[in-house]
Amino acid sequence: MSVLVKLSTTLRDHVPGYTPDPGMEVDISAYGELSAEALAEVIGIPRSEIKIVMVNGRQSALSAAVRDGDRVAYFPAVGGG
Repeated sequence: MSVLVKLSTTLRDHVPGYTPDPGMEVDISAYGELSAEALAEVIGIPRSEIKIVMVNGRQSALSAAVRDGDRVAYFPAVGGG
C-alpha cells in the first residue's frame, strides 16, 4: 500500500533527497488509513507550514483520508506582493 506525495517549493526542504519529478512513494501499509495531516507528519512536514492539500487533484482538508494509490500534494503559503 503506497501513496504518491508531491511537495511544493519550501516544503521540499523538509524531506532530504526529495525529487520533485516524480515525487515520492510513501509506503503506508504499516499505518493503515491515514489522514493527510498524519501523512505529512510521517514524512516530516510540519503542520504549520502546510496551507493547501490536494488529494487526487482536489483541494482537501488536512483531515481527509489518504488511501492506497492516492496522489497527495502539499503546498505552503505563498508570499509576494
